[in-house]
Amino acid sequence: MSDPHTPDPHTRDPLSPEARRLCDAMAAAFPGPGDIRALRAAAGSGAGRAGPAVASVSDTDAGGVPVRIYDPAPGPADRPLVVYLHGGGWVMCGLDSHDATCRSLAVAAGAVVVSVDYRLAPEHPWPAAPDDALTVLLRARDRARALGCDPGRVVLAGDSSGGNLAAVTALRAPELVAGQVLFYPPLDAWMDSASVETYAEGYFHTAAHMAWYWDQYGGDPEHPHVSPLRAPDLSGLPPALIVLADCDVLRDEGLGYARRLAAAGVDCALQLHPGVFHGFLGLPLPAGAAALRAAGAWVAQVR
Repeated sequence: MSDPHTPDPHTRDPLSPEARRLCDAMAAAFPGPGDIRALRAAAGSGAGRAGPAVASVSDTDAGGVPVRIYDPAPGPADRPLVVYLHGGGWVMCGLDSHDATCRSLAVAAGAVVVSVDYRLAPEHPWPAAPDDALTVLLRARDRARALGCDPGRVVLAGDSSGGNLAAVTALRAPELVAGQVLFYPPLDAWMDSASVETYAEGYFHTAAHMAWYWDQYGGDPEHPHVSPLRAPDLSGLPPALIVLADCDVLRDEGLGYARRLAAAGVDCALQLHPGVFHGFLGLPLPAGAAALRAAGAWVAQVR
């Protein structure tokens, strides 16, 4: 008997042919949920992908949190400053896995990017990661002028679990943030949207993986600093760009958050990319490059 979540070969595949080939190859090599070492090893195997050249890259720390700073090229003193929070289900990935993405975003935005090596679960469950994110935001604003940036143009950005951390940090300190860029973020630990059912299996990032990541991360699923979609009031938040993959268990959470932001009077732009799956930002797919260019353009106009 076939799995109801596996794409039916007799129906049209919602993924593009290029994305389907990549999705299947990645899924075949990626461990199931449960083995931290295997997952971290698999996530680290793609860390060597090269990104564009930038003027300088330096590793340092911000309030005790390791960070990597990317300066794309000398520029005016009022450039934006991006605090970037990597994905990986709060349990894996780091500075190296997202090096190419941060380089690409820095070049596209003409902005200095500060990539955050926040503490990982389950060794450091919630609220360790969001506390590290807030610490780096505060230090980045303090050092913005020294980095050739405007402290009033600090943007939070992140993909997947990092998108969750960016959204949470914006909720915690909206007055310190000029914008937020959320790439396919998990926003509701209860995972009760329709896209969870539709794309539970067969699209690389499975519902089982996401549920396991939430379990490792911890925290109260009802708390808005765990599940931003459950925040009672989203008014007063900084402008947002939400970038989603159409074939993703997290799609509907992102759509729901965009609707709630707009209803609360927050300037919110939404980009839904058809034919791709969760994680496309860092993959050799046209949609990933297009999303980074668009995000860079959006960051460049944030004031």
